Parts: sequence; C-alpha cells; structure tokens
Amino acid sequence: MISQRWLRIIPVALVMYTISYVDRTNVSLALDPKISTMMRDLLMDDKMKGQAAGIFFLGYVLLQALGGHLAGKWSAKKLVSLCLIFWGVCAVACGLAKTFYQFEIARFLLGVSESCVFPATLVLLAHWFPSAERARANAFWNLCQPLAVAASAPITGWLLGAYGWQTMLILEGALPFVWLPIWWFFISDRPRDAKWISAEEKKFLETTLEREAALLEPSVKIPFWQRLARREIFVMIVMNFLHNSAAYGCMAFFTDSLKAKHFSPVQYGWLFAAPYALTAVIMVINSWHSDKTRERRGHVAAVYVLSGVSLILSVMTRDHFWLSYAFLCFAIPGPFAALAPFWAIPTETLPRNVFGPVIGLVNSLGNTGGYFGPAIVGTLAKEFGSTAIPFTALGIGMLVAAALAFLLPKSVKPIQSASSNA
Repeated sequence: MISQRWLRIIPVALVMYTISYVDRTNVSLALDPKISTMMRDLLMDDKMKGQAAGIFFLGYVLLQALGGHLAGKWSAKKLVSLCLIFWGVCAVACGLAKTFYQFEIARFLLGVSESCVFPATLVLLAHWFPSAERARANAFWNLCQPLAVAASAPITGWLLGAYGWQTMLILEGALPFVWLPIWWFFISDRPRDAKWISAEEKKFLETTLEREAALLEPSVKIPFWQRLARREIFVMIVMNFLHNSAAYGCMAFFTDSLKAKHFSPVQYGWLFAAPYALTAVIMVINSWHSDKTRERRGHVAAVYVLSGVSLILSVMTRDHFWLSYAFLCFAIPGPFAALAPFWAIPTETLPRNVFGPVIGLVNSLGNTGGYFGPAIVGTLAKEFGSTAIPFTALGIGMLVAAALAFLLPKSVKPIQSASSNA
C-alpha cells in the first residue's frame, strides 16, 4: 500500500515547483524570433537574449543559503508560501515590461523571489522521507522540471501564436496565486505536525529520521562554519555550475537547432517538449536504480556522460537535422536525471543542522551557471554565427562534471525497515 506521504507531499510539491519552472523557462520560447515578436519589441540581439534568459539566476543565488537555514530552523511551508506570492507578482511583471531593461529587472526579481524555494523543499522532503526513499522522493519532486517544459511548451507555443508574449507571460505568471491555498492547507513541515498521518507511521518516521541524523553527527563538537569548509562542498558547487550551464544554455538556444525547418509555433512547442518528456522517463529509472543499489555517485556520473557525449554528437551531425535532433533529445536529460542522486548525497553525508545551508550554498553558487550558460552561448553564437562551438563546450563541461562526481563521499548506508513504503 502506498503511504499517504507519497500521495500528499510529493504531488503538491511537484505542482508548486512545476509552476516555478514554467515561470522561469517559458521565456525560452518567447525569445525565439521565429514564433514571437519579443526580441523585436524589446530591441534585443542574441547577446541580449542570453542575458535576458540568464539574469534570473543572478537573483536566484542571493537567498539560497538563507532559505535552507530558515526552512530548517523556522518553517519550509511558510517560507514557500511567501515565495509563491512574491514570484507571482514578479512573473506577471515580466509580461508587463515595455523595454529590455524593465524585463531584465523583473526577471532578476523573479529569481530573488524563487531563490528560497529549492532548498526549502529539499529540507521539507528530508523531514518526510528516510534515506532509503530519498532519491525517489527527490526525483518525483524534480520531475516538475522536465514535465514543466514537456507539458507547458505546446501550450506556451499556442499562447504565443494566439495572443503574443505579453499575454502568455501574464497568464502563466498568475499560476502561483492559484496554487498558494492548496500548498498552505495540504503541506505540513514534519510528520509530528500532520493530523492526516497514522500514529504508527508518524512514530516510525520520527524514530528513523532521528537515528539517521545521529549517525551523521560527529563525536567531537565541530563549529558550524568549519563543517561547511569541506572539499566535497566545493566539488558540488563546481559540478552544479557545469550542470546548470548545460541545462539552461541548451534550453535557451534549443530552438536555434530547429531553424533549418519551417515549423509552426505549436510544432516548435512539441519539438521543444519531446526531449523533456524523455528526461522524465530517464529521471525515474535513474532514481529508482540509485535507491535500489544504494549508490549515488555513479548514477550522477552516468547521466552526465550521456548528456556530454550526446551534446557533442549533436554538433558533429548538425548537417543531418533529425539525427542531430535525436542526439539533442538525449543531451537534455543528463543534468535533470542527476538531480535525485546528487541532492541525496548532502542529506545522507552531512549532519542535519548543516545540510540545509549546504544545499542552499551549493545551489546558489552552482546556479550562477544558469546565467553564464545562456550568456556564453549567446555571446559565442553571435560571434561565430552558430551554436556549434558553445554546445561543444557545454558537452565537455558535462564530461568534467562526471569525473568530479567520484570525488564526492559515499552515502551512509540507510536504516532498513519493513515500515518504509513507496
């Protein structure tokens, strides 16, 4: 029997972050001059396009560590509720922008408004799912990222064709206000706060999580900031930077690879969505196998290699449209399919009072790749007239990230129990 935790916490968190991801990524289609007038209306070139797509992440890095800390010490539920309000305002403001600089400011503030959401949700899941379930819990929640693109891209393409980029951004930007009451009434910070969970499962979860936390506490008291000065944290930051550079660099310029054909806005949407649908499948398989084998590092490295090699091959075969597109479909999944085992590592190797801030720190500094990826691709694409050189660089970056994965610590073996349901 599937536990209520999986039916209540995961779907609500998944939809919440799906909305977040739609509001940060719908600009990828809006910035395509073949299906939208946005670049012309805001007087943008390819370099400015990269800046507009990436500036979100300069705001996104600001409150990550604070968000992880507040989620652990205060309340992940309340923190995300505040974020829903503020990012909804900023997402709508993106659609109201009349100049490039107004749009940049709105995108930057959208990043600030969403910056606490990721670490807060990871802390929330760590309070509800023991380590034996954590990669799957992280994966099912992070399915929102490819699903947001796969599900929304055809709709976004249709809205762009029918109503224009402003209306599309305003309508999709208002979604957080719709989801806020559902988040507030369905989510509880910890099992002990929930009235809908059985007393038996509540006791099992609290006991198991406390025992797992105790295994990670050092026998000698170590100052908090000294706990953060660890080699593996620096390695995770570099990996996350390369990961996000590839994920968002490809996303922002993915439709450039489709320009050889004359597709309609809706067709663009479906072609943009296909690799993200494939990503969702690979994410589930990779996380399931990671939990089954209790192994994290190899599962991160494997999908990074898949992404890096496929991205390079997509460039090498760019004269054959459908073959190059097929390789791109396998290049997209790597950064996303690595998320579940990657983020399970700090929750399974660091003390409880440290992993929240670490998640925020790694995600904030690593997400600068979300700015530099599109910016670098845009600059090089403008300079050389194609995405071949920047996409090759992103592919090499993914192969470097795969090698770095083996410098991360192995996870502590989880506590087994027949009461753990999935």
